Amino acid sequence: MTVKITIDGRTIEAKDGEDLLAVCLANGIDIPYFCWHGALGSAGACRQCAVRVYGGPDDDVGKIVMSCMTPVSDGLRVSVADQEASNFRARVIEWLMINHPHDCPVCEEAGSCHLQDMTIATGHHSRRYQFDKRTHRNQDLGPLLTHEMNRCIACYRCTRFYRDYAGGRDLDAFGSHGNVYFGRAEDGVLESPFAGNLAEVCPTGVFNDKGWSQHYARKWDMKATPSICPHCAVGCNLFVAERGGQVRRVQNRYHSALNGYFLCDRGRFGPLHVVSERRLTAPRRGNAALSDHDAINAAQQLIAAGAIGIGSPRASLEANAALRRLVGPERFFAGVSDVEARLTRRMAELLRARPSQIASLSEIERCDAVLVLGEQLTDSAPRMALALRQASRGAERELAAQKGVHQWLDQAVRVAGEGRRSPIMLATPLPDATLDPIATLALRRDPLQVAALGHAVAAALAGRDEDRDASDIARTLQAAKRPLIIAGSGLGLADTVEAAAAIAAALGGDARIALIAPEANSFGLALLSGEGIEAATAALRRGPARHVIVLENDLFERAPRACVEQLLGAADEVIALDCLDNETTQRANLVLPAASFSEQAGSYVNYEGRAQRFFAAVPPSADVPASWRRLAALGAGPFTALDQLIDAILAERPDLAGLKGAAPEASCQCAHGHGTRTPRPLSGRTADDRAGRDPAATPPLDPDSALGFGMEGSRGRELPPALLTGYDTHGLHSANAVTRFVEEINGPLRGGDPGARLFGPEGGAISEAAPPVAIEGEGLLLLPLPGVFSGTETSRASALLAARAPAPRLLLHPDDAERLGLTAGDAVLINGEPCAARLTLEPSLAQGVVALSAGTLAPRGPLRRVRVEAAR
Repeated sequence: MTVKITIDGRTIEAKDGEDLLAVCLANGIDIPYFCWHGALGSAGACRQCAVRVYGGPDDDVGKIVMSCMTPVSDGLRVSVADQEASNFRARVIEWLMINHPHDCPVCEEAGSCHLQDMTIATGHHSRRYQFDKRTHRNQDLGPLLTHEMNRCIACYRCTRFYRDYAGGRDLDAFGSHGNVYFGRAEDGVLESPFAGNLAEVCPTGVFNDKGWSQHYARKWDMKATPSICPHCAVGCNLFVAERGGQVRRVQNRYHSALNGYFLCDRGRFGPLHVVSERRLTAPRRGNAALSDHDAINAAQQLIAAGAIGIGSPRASLEANAALRRLVGPERFFAGVSDVEARLTRRMAELLRARPSQIASLSEIERCDAVLVLGEQLTDSAPRMALALRQASRGAERELAAQKGVHQWLDQAVRVAGEGRRSPIMLATPLPDATLDPIATLALRRDPLQVAALGHAVAAALAGRDEDRDASDIARTLQAAKRPLIIAGSGLGLADTVEAAAAIAAALGGDARIALIAPEANSFGLALLSGEGIEAATAALRRGPARHVIVLENDLFERAPRACVEQLLGAADEVIALDCLDNETTQRANLVLPAASFSEQAGSYVNYEGRAQRFFAAVPPSADVPASWRRLAALGAGPFTALDQLIDAILAERPDLAGLKGAAPEASCQCAHGHGTRTPRPLSGRTADDRAGRDPAATPPLDPDSALGFGMEGSRGRELPPALLTGYDTHGLHSANAVTRFVEEINGPLRGGDPGARLFGPEGGAISEAAPPVAIEGEGLLLLPLPGVFSGTETSRASALLAARAPAPRLLLHPDDAERLGLTAGDAVLINGEPCAARLTLEPSLAQGVVALSAGTLAPRGPLRRVRVEAAR
């Protein structure tokens, strides 16, 4: 219900029962605050958001209240400008600053600090405290975060996020009163895969990115660019900040339907693979360096003689499309195994046919019953796992609401909700550290059993009870108002995906589905390509094409080694375009360096079928251009700008028309011309002002976006949502200023969230499912153990994540190990090949499977059985 309230004479409409602080912030009324957070709710810990509230039309006195703890009601009168309330807020800041160090000049947070913003907002500028300050010893929290406890103001945001929201158990508050310490019981690495969010959740400089701190640049000296995370299919939105031509830091970019306020650590620190020592910077033939001119000529000669193209799920849709245009549709292949290529195409077909609505992350958080079939979400889509943690609290929130507790009173909801949990049901071969603690049902079954369970649930929904567990799951899903089914490619089985679609279709109504593709642009590749690596090998053997162009892909990461060896053996010459040196580029005859995702523009298609645009954070280099520019130079087309290539794609594929709406064209003009990546106080102003008079000082042009690298142009709220480069507004410079950019707290950005759905609501025809694939042979089913920090090719190239990654692991259930005569710590052979990892016994693993860390002997590919034995 909508109510009307009056704030300092201004009438505002708000939702009945919403907290007053959120209403004020959403309407541009500045009230200083610290402990309140859009996703974490109100705690009333800092006492900074004081206002005067009047009890009725005849009340001329009123009382001082904390706005974050006050629900709005019809006719409420509020004064933010009241002198006593202003004095109260000023004194609170003074209390908080008693023990705060005077270290802004050396604090990494300076210039983007919420404490600085609020201190200035309250007018505080001098200290009357004359005694010794409280001091704390800092902790070593691992390779990702710094710790400076003396800057703490005890807002409790860190523990509320880390423990309550993300489920971490190794960070807590110690002590009491004015001597509270936020940290671990002892020094050590923060275990949660979401720990990096502390750097943005903290309103001061207690926690910060350690990598950024080591190569430090002030916020006002960096240029930020909107981008998309390249590390999984969720498609979280990022800000990528650079200085001096080098990426320095990655931060969360708000998107209400997807990542909201938070990223996983792989998304925050993984993109720093772009500064890896493995970067390719110059063309080469074999081990000999080539000039760019000679390399292009050599590649053109090979292509003219006949070549096939191997695409990539980590390359942009535009780059894959350019390669397809270069070699022809019949010679373009997905750079994954045939099994994965068919599976991903099938998932895209199912989602386009719409067995039910595709769930965004914000919708997942509101689902009241969830079945996960086979996917290890913490590894394959960590941000989705975090969303499921919020969904699990649905029953708790419902009970609290029945007791009259407002949802934004998070701690009160936890007490009033009595620990109730909405059903989160897992059917997976492997344990999940994020989801197992909140699951109401966790079945450990091998991949074939998971698929069989899914079909049994669909049968039970149709009235055919075949399995007790399946019948219980079916009844739970039927009783829910908003059930959700999650599956994906993690097990390498199409049968699991078919079962998920059948369950969603049987539920109908408000049921939702999410199918998780392997990588950031797996669906974009599936919309363009045909078969995979095995089919490409067969095409080479048939002729007449004898050469191979590999686009941004280490093939050994994406298919069984034997298949890749056959492909390379069938090719006369291999041309590789990539930003990172890897086994494929080392085996290639001709290597052409290409820009990383942070140095080019393009689009990824996420698990929803949402096309999202990323832009070059670092000015593009003529020596290391975008892959699609390389391919244009090789003959893909006369494309000098991204918009030209997109137009060419849409001329051939009108079904991808949504791609055009993912972001404004490069010709887009805002209030003051093009947008700019630079913040207002950039210290390079003098150099940039010489533009046009000194060629060395002229800001480079960006032909692929409506953003410029110079000082001039639109910024802030003048920019469309897809072009936002930060949340700086007058008087507000921290990430908390996002409240000025949303239609309502936790709502969409003003102007709508970025991206455009390619899978429309109209649905479509669906072909009959292929029969289940039989897994031949004897032995254990081999599963890759991806790992949230080390599961992808590019994340392992990030020095920060490499320091966080665990050693290679080999897991077996104790019963399987006993049957095979193995014990913990044994060296093991897999199909006669020595395994790099020693054996670990894992009782929570499904029997009948062996799990091996990705990047060892377990590449993606068809599910298969292997022989496991002790090394003699």
